[in-house]
Amino acid sequence: MSANKSKSRPSALIIGAIGVVFGDIGTSPLYALKETFAGHHPIAVEPASIFGILSLIFWTIMALVTLKYVAIIMRADNRGEGGSLALLARVTELTKNSRATWFVTMLGIFAAALFYGDSMITPAISVLSAVEGLEVIAPQFKEYVLPITAVVLTGLFWIQRYGTGAVGRFFGPVMCAWFGILAVLGMIHVWEVPAVLAALNPAHAIEFLFRHPWESFLALGAVVLAVTGGEALYTDMGHFGKFPIRAAWFGFVLPALVLNYYGQGALLLKDPAAIQSPFYLLAPGWALIPMVLLATAATVIASQAVISGAFSVARQAVQLGYLPRMKIVHTSHMEAGQIYIPFTNWTLYLAVMALVFGFQSSSNLAAAYGIAVTGTMMIDTILVAFVVFLAWHWNPWLAAPLLGALLLIDFAFFSANAIKLLQGGWFPIVIALASFITLTTWRRGRQLLFQEMGNLTMPLSQFIRSIQKASLQQVTSTAVYLTSRPEGAPSALLHNIKHNEVLHARNILITIQTTEVPYVADADRIEVIDLGHTFYRVFVHYGFMEQPNLPEALEGCGRKGLEIDLNKTSFFVSREVVVPKMTPPMMLWREIYFIWMLRNAQSASDFFQIPANRVVELGTLVEI
Repeated sequence: MSANKSKSRPSALIIGAIGVVFGDIGTSPLYALKETFAGHHPIAVEPASIFGILSLIFWTIMALVTLKYVAIIMRADNRGEGGSLALLARVTELTKNSRATWFVTMLGIFAAALFYGDSMITPAISVLSAVEGLEVIAPQFKEYVLPITAVVLTGLFWIQRYGTGAVGRFFGPVMCAWFGILAVLGMIHVWEVPAVLAALNPAHAIEFLFRHPWESFLALGAVVLAVTGGEALYTDMGHFGKFPIRAAWFGFVLPALVLNYYGQGALLLKDPAAIQSPFYLLAPGWALIPMVLLATAATVIASQAVISGAFSVARQAVQLGYLPRMKIVHTSHMEAGQIYIPFTNWTLYLAVMALVFGFQSSSNLAAAYGIAVTGTMMIDTILVAFVVFLAWHWNPWLAAPLLGALLLIDFAFFSANAIKLLQGGWFPIVIALASFITLTTWRRGRQLLFQEMGNLTMPLSQFIRSIQKASLQQVTSTAVYLTSRPEGAPSALLHNIKHNEVLHARNILITIQTTEVPYVADADRIEVIDLGHTFYRVFVHYGFMEQPNLPEALEGCGRKGLEIDLNKTSFFVSREVVVPKMTPPMMLWREIYFIWMLRNAQSASDFFQIPANRVVELGTLVEI
């Protein structure tokens, strides 16, 4: 948990949470109700259906967001951090050395993979739905919707390199204005048709489900659009804390959303033809242009939050060993969480533009949206069940029915979206599978590489004894050898002795370890072991939310009795050149993919921020 967060006032954190956490779910009123009635599976706009759908939307929000995420899953934080990988790290710790470990790991990785599908669709559908308001102002503006959407999204991705700190200060006030206007517009129409509030009664949802079982099942695929972004309450918990997010949800966001949905319902009760754009038609004619501008700003903010989340997930994946090292740029000297990853940014941009021009409307995109969201929600329910039983020790007679009911609801929504596979639902599945293959291939490839590197080395104690008998030239400087293996002599050390026949005055073997906690205290950062005969073993610990800075960490060795002068230190790094075996232990195409990722990974010296003029790279040929 960052120091900046803990020093901020609760009011500032609440406003910040409104600006970042609720952008996605806060822009759902733009398209959720419209898509439910007039989407790919239209429903007759009649009073019984309106009451049934409104009741379904309200109780879906209460069950999946309020109960599941706000009340339960937000309690399952990993030292203050949330998100699929943070939850995976905690559950992995709970199930360590058990048969469930592999199952849990695969689920967590697939949830992270689904997030990338979600992060591509959210900017496309959000901004496109906002700009489509131009069609309400004048139908002839329709031809400008796609170009304007493309310009807005291009600008959004282009500014990522400069950081979001300055823009971020405006997120909270803009989104506060957005939710305030949602509430006011909804309240006006609810005041005119107060009978619409009867839809708060769950009996209307139950009656609609039983009277029109197939129609209501299809409707679930669109109703779930009202809760897209609900998982962000958990994902962004580390930035703001539990209390500000919960206070913002119950005190402002939830009432505003419910009022707006019910205001749209009241409008439809008066004028069923308003289904062409029930959100924008809530506003008087003179306010349409300002509403389009505000909606565009709100959707840009929602998209920004998703893009930042994609950067955060990518960094966590790199730190936890699921992705190769890649360039990570810190855009703020004050906030460690503000980062920019060029590869992730421009990959998302290309995918988002392909979605905008490929699907061409928010209604078409809605078919692709639900699968990623409902899949992630279902996996979160399964993972948190391990926390409920293994960490919290809830009464199984109470916990099992509750979790079972939530999982059943998740499955119903996932199934309703799965039938839209050919209408666009294939896209997030393809992205998720590609991401899953990438994450698991890198993880498996690293395991095989470390295993083979272990076969090529010798025990460190044996190596130290052998060099005492060798006639090696002594030099006065310090040598630092980076090694991912905490045992054995590093290959860079073996090659240096073999080719240069030189032994430094001090030889420090450094292993950088990423823990399954988000942050490591400075006092626990360094661990020094004196091996004797000029050799030292140093472990440097980082949390999965931290960016390693090795020179900075080594300054702390002095407190452990090992003074290091970086100006008299050389860093030796092994660069593995991997070739596939005749009978590789994993499929050949995955092995070739792993080798490609390894060759294109950022160098260890750049990733760990080691001065380039102090680095010596030594190549090692490895067959896996």
